[in-house]
Amino acid sequence: MSYLVISFSHKNTDIQMREKLAFPNEEDKDRFLKYLTSEKAIKEAIILSTCNRVEIIIYTVSVSYATEIILERLASYSGIEFDDLMQRADVYDNDGAIHHLFSVASALDSLVIGETQIVGQLKDSFRFSLGKGYCHQSLPRALHYAFKCAAAVRTATTLGTGSVSVASTAVLKAKEEVGNKEGIKALVIGAGEMSELTVKHLISKGFKVVLTSRDIKKATILAQTFEENVQVENYANLKRLLNEIPVMITATSAPYPIITQNMVEECNFDRYWFDIAVPRDIDDIESDNLNIFTVDDLQFIVNANMALKAKQAKTAFGIVGKMSAEFFDWLKTLEVEPVLKHLYLRGEEVIDKKVNNAIKKGFINREDEENIRKLCQTVLKEYLHQPSRKIKHLSKNMECDIVLGAVQSMFELKSDSNMLNKYRCDHALNINERG
Repeated sequence: MSYLVISFSHKNTDIQMREKLAFPNEEDKDRFLKYLTSEKAIKEAIILSTCNRVEIIIYTVSVSYATEIILERLASYSGIEFDDLMQRADVYDNDGAIHHLFSVASALDSLVIGETQIVGQLKDSFRFSLGKGYCHQSLPRALHYAFKCAAAVRTATTLGTGSVSVASTAVLKAKEEVGNKEGIKALVIGAGEMSELTVKHLISKGFKVVLTSRDIKKATILAQTFEENVQVENYANLKRLLNEIPVMITATSAPYPIITQNMVEECNFDRYWFDIAVPRDIDDIESDNLNIFTVDDLQFIVNANMALKAKQAKTAFGIVGKMSAEFFDWLKTLEVEPVLKHLYLRGEEVIDKKVNNAIKKGFINREDEENIRKLCQTVLKEYLHQPSRKIKHLSKNMECDIVLGAVQSMFELKSDSNMLNKYRCDHALNINERG
């Protein structure tokens, strides 16, 4: 059995390809996951889809077969040729898959190194898959350690501080374009998490925010969460707003462009539009004094950010490498525990059998049963103490599987599914906490 991650990100694809690969709604994601896990070779699956990446994370009996199946299905879903996907995909298995997953969770693989959203997006993706039954044991264990790794990176470095999200980077660029003028209006389209972040950063940079969304109720509620005044406009006024306000940032989950050429009028002032949605919200538009920036256009800020954070990133990658190795050591200990548990249970069965026989035959008195059982259990623990220590130590060595197999065979020990599920991801306990 192997961990496998197939990755499409800003590193190997442009925004045009990523928007075709994106899973903008839960229905598309659900159908894709259902198809993948219907394959006997694919035991568990999670899909992470953001503006900068699509990650297919699975647990499989065959890396090569699963890779081909996933890329074939992605080709059918996206309309992109299989060979093109195969050429561009970054494919990671086992150690590489875990290292990549931990790097993604720790925001080391993000467009903006250290951005704070990715771990939340990964948690949401995990909860969705877990809640639907598309993952249950092996991936939750990996995600448990990924979130643990992300927390360790945040604690040990300053990567998560400052302007470290796509939304904040867009606002930073907008501020650079309009200069130090205060009170310039900025339109935000959408009322989701990305829009909330955008409004927050715009306010901090001195913009007067106008918010609109198809869901006017949701937009109104969002606006009321800020101490500063956020003007809410009906979505029917979108065309007018686009031609009146100099700065616009859009981050909706619409599967198609919501801003098209026929909505744009010529203006006598410069406009700066930022499309941080994938698929894109803004169609291909040409107009004087209109500057459109997509996620990929923010790369120059990202490069400067990376240079400043290079030393911190080195420390963070050291943590990822260390915890990736620890993860596989931890998995080995999980294999050991059921064996040790059943060694003791087999001993308890022998004690129970022998004590009952001794009472029946009159070798011991019924009133002495409890004390004799305690004595036998003490002997059992003393007898198995050294072998247990040896087996635990072997969990870190290559011969662990062979030794465990031999012990299970000799003592005819059973596997224990309850023990195997003992160390599921902490977040599995909270799959309903976010609705």
